[in-house]
Amino acid sequence: MDTMNISLPEPMKKFIEEEVSRGGYSTVSEYIRSILREEQKRKAQEKLEAMLLEGLESGHPSKMTKEYLQEIRREARERLKSKK
Repeated sequence: MDTMNISLPEPMKKFIEEEVSRGGYSTVSEYIRSILREEQKRKAQEKLEAMLLEGLESGHPSKMTKEYLQEIRREARERLKSKK
């Protein structure tokens, strides 16, 4: 695992130390990682919501048939393979 050093004003440092002791975290690193994971989740949710809105605004809906769903899955698998 890589390390990263950050500089904080004393009030922020005290706040983090208090949160670690109050929140049941064993280290400051564990606390910071949990905050970062939550931020990643929030950003992913924002992206999903934007994509859903884009889909809703993209035009006329298509009828969902078994064949259409299979085609969507096939395209998704191809896109995933091409990203690897």
